Amino acid sequence: MRIDQVLPSLASRDAIGVHALALASALRAAGVESEIYYGSCTPDVAELGRPITELGRGAKDRWLLYHLSIGSPIFDALSARGEPKLVNYHNITPAELIDGWAPQVTHEAAVGRAQLARLAPESRFAVCDSAFNESELLAAGYRGTAVVPLLIDMTSAGAPPDPAVERRLAEAKAGGGIDLLFTGKISPWKAPHDLVKMLAVYRRLYDPSARLHLVGGPIGERYGPALEAFVERLGLTDAVDLVGSLEPAGLEAYFRAADVYVSASEHEGFGVPLVEAMGHGVPVVAYGVTAVPETVGTAGIVLDSKEPLRFAAAVARVVSDQELRSHLGVAAAARVTHFDRDASARRFVELLVRAATNGATR
Repeated sequence: MRIDQVLPSLASRDAIGVHALALASALRAAGVESEIYYGSCTPDVAELGRPITELGRGAKDRWLLYHLSIGSPIFDALSARGEPKLVNYHNITPAELIDGWAPQVTHEAAVGRAQLARLAPESRFAVCDSAFNESELLAAGYRGTAVVPLLIDMTSAGAPPDPAVERRLAEAKAGGGIDLLFTGKISPWKAPHDLVKMLAVYRRLYDPSARLHLVGGPIGERYGPALEAFVERLGLTDAVDLVGSLEPAGLEAYFRAADVYVSASEHEGFGVPLVEAMGHGVPVVAYGVTAVPETVGTAGIVLDSKEPLRFAAAVARVVSDQELRSHLGVAAAARVTHFDRDASARRFVELLVRAATNGATR
C-alpha cells in the first residue's frame, strides 16, 4: 500500500505543512509508503518532498491524499489522475469575508470552494480537524468522513523564548499594564480591528496601560496599512504592537508574557492558536463563531457577541478574578489533551489505511 500526499505548498512555519510532514512520518512508521508532492515550497523543506511534476505516471496500489485549503492549479493535476483519492480538508475562508481587501486571495478562496464540490464525487474518504469542517464536507456531498485533530504539537510550551524579545516584553510589563495577545494572519476575517476597538474600551474603563500584541503577517497589500491607520486614528499607536511574523522562539516569548489570549475572528475552521494558548496556560477570550466553541469547549470564555464593551468586560473579569483564572487553567490543561499529536497520528493512519484497504477490495 502507498499513500502519497499532494498539497499546493509545503512550508515549515505553516500549520498544514507541519501537519503533512508529521503525517508522512506516521504513515511510514506504520509500514505505509508515503511521499509528499507540492506545487511550491520553502527552501528549508524542499528536500522533504518532491515537486508535483515528479508525481509521474499512475502507480499500482497508490492512493493520493489531497490537502484542500485554497483554490490551486495543483487541483487540476490531481483531478486528471486515475489513482483513488482521499481528502484532508482544512477549511476555506468564504470569499465574501476577503472581498475588497485581497483580490487574488478572494479569487483563490472562491476557486477553492468550487474545487471542494468538484472533488466530492471522486473522494473515497475525507478527514478534517473539526465537526464544523465535517459539516461543510457533508454539505458539499462527501459521504465518508471523520474528524481528527491536526498533527501539530499544540500541548507543549514550545521552543525556548527569544531572550531579547522576552526582556523587552518584561520591561514593558514592569511599567504596568496587561498584555493581550492574538496570533494568526493579519486579515479582515481574523478581525484584529475589532480587537483594537476592544482595547480602546478596555484602556478607558479598566487599564489605561493595557497593550495588544498582534503577531502574524498581513494578507495582501491593503488590510495591513488600513489597520495601522485605524490604530493611529484611535490614538493607540503606542498600545498596539503590530509584530509581524516571528520565529518559534519569538512567538514563545509572546505567549509567556501574555495575560489573556483574545480572538475576534469571523471564521475559524479549527483555530490552532486557541489551543496553543491553552497549552501555554494563557486564558482565552474569543468570539464564538464557526469552529471556535468546539475547539475551546469550556476551557475559555466564548462570547456570542464581540461588541467592544462586552468583550472588554469579559477580559477584565478574566484578569481580575483569580478563581476564574484558576478554573480556566485546569479546564485548559484537560482540554489540550484532546489534541494530543501522537494519539491523533495513530487515529489518522488507522482511518486512511482502513479506507484504502476497503477501497482496494471493492
